[in-house]
Amino acid sequence: QVQLQESGGGSVQAGGSLRLSCAASGYTYTKYCMSWFRQAPGKEREWVASILSAGNTFYGDSVKGRFTISRDNSQNSVSLQMNSLKDEDTAMYYCAAVPSSRFSCAQLQTIQYWGLGTPVTVSS
Repeated sequence: QVQLQESGGGSVQAGGSLRLSCAASGYTYTKYCMSWFRQAPGKEREWVASILSAGNTFYGDSVKGRFTISRDNSQNSVSLQMNSLKDEDTAMYYCAAVPSSRFSCAQLQTIQYWGLGTPVTVSS
């Protein structure tokens, strides 16, 4: 059974940091690109960052320079280090897995597996 389990969400003041983690199981982890998405109340789900199995990373413009995605293929895990958090980063954050054969790791329609999400609240 495939499972993506996020952890690390919480409340933080603007300018602070949080580290999200996602533990994956039930599929061949190294054959998948891993991504983070987020969804704020009343808004559409938004791509945040992706990392290929080989380690190449990609970021949305709104988080570039502040967030860092990383993965540990030996532990089947992916993390998102979030620094210099802003009010607008408040959202539910979701871990997602995309088969490496798909054309993009950043499009909703390419996601094969989703986690249930972990909430992040940033207050000023």
